[in-house]
Amino acid sequence: MKIVLAQVASCIADKAENIRRIKKVVGKVEADLVVFSEMFLTGYMCRDLFFKVAEGTEGESVRKIERIAEEHGCSILFGMPVLDDRVTSLVTNSAILVSPDGSVQRYDKLSLANFGPFEEKLYFCPGSAPRLFEFNHVKIGPIICYDIFFPEISKYYATLGAEVIICIAASPSTSKPYFERVIPARAIENTTYVVYVNQVGTQLNQVFFGGSQAANPRGDIIVRNKYYEEDITVVEVDPAEIRLARQMRPTLRNTFELSNILYSSLSE
Repeated sequence: MKIVLAQVASCIADKAENIRRIKKVVGKVEADLVVFSEMFLTGYMCRDLFFKVAEGTEGESVRKIERIAEEHGCSILFGMPVLDDRVTSLVTNSAILVSPDGSVQRYDKLSLANFGPFEEKLYFCPGSAPRLFEFNHVKIGPIICYDIFFPEISKYYATLGAEVIICIAASPSTSKPYFERVIPARAIENTTYVVYVNQVGTQLNQVFFGGSQAANPRGDIIVRNKYYEEDITVVEVDPAEIRLARQMRPTLRNTFELSNILYSSLSE
């Protein structure tokens, strides 16, 4: 499976322009899946505008992206603020996977960042549970930015059979050293590929460093995009690599054994 890391700047609150950028990228690559950053549809620094630009997964924007996926025969994963169909003031920070067959899968960010320059709890409600994505017989564990620092989420996906963890992010320059340490760690712990696609450019007072990258199941960085520039790269997921890594270092298998010990001790 070929995955494109689409490190492309997005515009604040301009959904039409951001969809145009999605179409431009998808139209010039050959891949099974094209991945864009956290909140790509609207830009990350919308602040109070999130309540104006958010829409449901049945909305016009997702429908337009569905048509792009169908036209080019590839799936598209991107971030957007999703408006709850029942409660108009409820907005989630979500990852959406749109496939050529018209199916739409959604994951809502569990770990909202609310420190330093981040104020996500002012605008978003956290998700209720992880959501494993499946397409083309591949299982994908979606996470969003700050989620990656909580290994339980990625481990949960791996125990369900995820072969790839995909992290879409809007990470500023101050976060760069932290992400670059933790990405290979998540890959090694779970013997999965980890694909990280970050926002790039400047939105209001935030500079996003780019540096999108992919780690193989041994934790080697096999793709790295440019820093502070738009860049598009491709990583190929090889199931044989996953099987080999799990034979050589069975951390995932041993997780089940260790969990039985740890959690049984809590009940004593």
